[in-house]
Amino acid sequence: MLIDTHCHLDAPELAADRDEVIGQAVAAGVHAILIPSVEANNFDTVRELAHSFDQGCYALGIHPLYVQQAQTDALDQLKLALETHQNDPKLIAIGEIGLDFFIPELSTKDARQRQEYFYEAQLDLAVEFKLPVLLHVRRSQDTLLKYLRRRSSIGGFAHAFNGSLQQAHQFVDLGFALGMGGAMTYSRALQIQRIAQTIPLESLVLETDSPDIAPAWQKTDRRNTPAQVLGVARHLAELRGQKLEDIIETTGQTATRVCPKLALAFSTGRGNRHEQACAATERDR
Repeated sequence: MLIDTHCHLDAPELAADRDEVIGQAVAAGVHAILIPSVEANNFDTVRELAHSFDQGCYALGIHPLYVQQAQTDALDQLKLALETHQNDPKLIAIGEIGLDFFIPELSTKDARQRQEYFYEAQLDLAVEFKLPVLLHVRRSQDTLLKYLRRRSSIGGFAHAFNGSLQQAHQFVDLGFALGMGGAMTYSRALQIQRIAQTIPLESLVLETDSPDIAPAWQKTDRRNTPAQVLGVARHLAELRGQKLEDIIETTGQTATRVCPKLALAFSTGRGNRHEQACAATERDR
């Protein structure tokens, strides 16, 4: 199963031709596209978008880049949304959550404390609702791990992983799969490629982070799309010296093992998009 485990399909860069973008991904053989939210204001957006096509699924969470502007009741809104839609088979994780210590203004003492507060609170929600998490990991690996070790039963995807090999093994030991995407395809990305070649394939998943992190072969159109996950799979196969079919099968199995509800995201039946979306909306009310 070819799965894009991280795709911001609701982004404005994809608004003009979103249906075509989805169609191209399906034509490329993509079985599921996981759409994470980034703030309370787009919880409904990603849910409705995921229900608008058969391969869609979604996660709810507050991204570390949006924590500073989040309203005081944002975490309450997240908990309410999780309670309201907990029986929705297309809600498969909490995310995108995590920590970002790369951007200078987010690395001050106050900003870090606020990020960590939101991160820890959302991990607690993951435990409460028995959902895996989609982790934003940028110069924050050790701090992320510190909180995860206190809740070792969560698991999830470490999105766009770019830490050390030692840190990679620590995330894997805690039940996480590492997201491999466009960054891996650049010749200068030696550390990411080393991880992609060294970590067992059973602990890797594929992603695009569309519309961001376009792969190296998109030299003119820098807008990434979920169809490019096939190229990511091909590049990983070349790096590891394995068959493309094995890469697709194993990473798909890993994605559904780490996030069990992913299997439901594309097995709940086909049919009219509008009818599916309306039925899901009525069921979750």
